[in-house]
Amino acid sequence: MTSAAIILAAGQGKRMNSDLPKVLHQACGRTLVEYVLDAARGAGAERLVVVIGHRAELVRDALADYPGVEFAVQAQQLGTGDAVKAATDALGTFDGPILVLNGDMPLIQSSSLTRLLDEQRTKGAACVVGTATTEQNFGLGRIVRDDSGQFLRIVEERDASPEEKQIQEINTGCFAFAGPDLFAALQEIRPANTQAEYYLTDCAEILRQAGKTVVALPCFEISEALGVNTPEQLAEVERALVAE
Repeated sequence: MTSAAIILAAGQGKRMNSDLPKVLHQACGRTLVEYVLDAARGAGAERLVVVIGHRAELVRDALADYPGVEFAVQAQQLGTGDAVKAATDALGTFDGPILVLNGDMPLIQSSSLTRLLDEQRTKGAACVVGTATTEQNFGLGRIVRDDSGQFLRIVEERDASPEEKQIQEINTGCFAFAGPDLFAALQEIRPANTQAEYYLTDCAEILRQAGKTVVALPCFEISEALGVNTPEQLAEVERALVAE
C-alpha cells in the first residue's frame, strides 16, 4: 500500500539565534530537513508533504530540487496538531499510512520508520507512536501505559504529574497513522493545555478512546529523537553524523 509522510518544517527555532528557519540549518553540508526526507523516502513514503510557515519561501527555495516534495502552509504557529492539519488539502483523502515527522531530526533512520509502518499495517492501527527510552527525559513527552502495558496517552512535561515525570519512555515525535483516522482525529483536538496549542499527540488518545487500535512502539534509539533546537544540539548532531 502506498504511504505518505508529513514533515513539520514551519517553526522558527528562536533558540538557534538566527532568523533562518530551523530546518534549513546545515549539518555536514546538508539541511536538517533533507535528512528527514531521505529517511521517509527510504521507508517507502511515496508522497512527501512539507509543512512550512516561518519564512516559507526560503524552505521552498531550498527544496526546489528535491524530487517529489509538496508543500502545505501553516498560517499561524498554533501547535503541531494545527501544523499537520495544514496538510489536509494535500492528503485529507489519502487512505494509506501517513508518517508524521519533525523536520529537525537528522539522525532518524529509515529502518525505524519502516518498523513504524509495518506495525501500523500489521495491527491495522489507527496510530503507532514511535517511542524511545532515556533517563534524560526532561522536557519530553512521556508515554503513559495502563497496568497491562497498553498505551493510554502522551503527557507533555509541562502538563505531567510528579509521577508521570518519572516515566523514562518518551515520545520521539514520529508517528504512523492510518490516513482517514488522522484527519478525523485532527477535527477533535482542542487547545486544552497550558500552551493553548493544538497538540498532535492528543490524536493518539482521541483515537484510543474511540475504540481504535493505538500502539506505542519502542523502535527508536534515543539518538534518533535528537531534535535540533540550539547551536549546541546542532554541533552534537554533526558529531554523530561524522561518526556514522
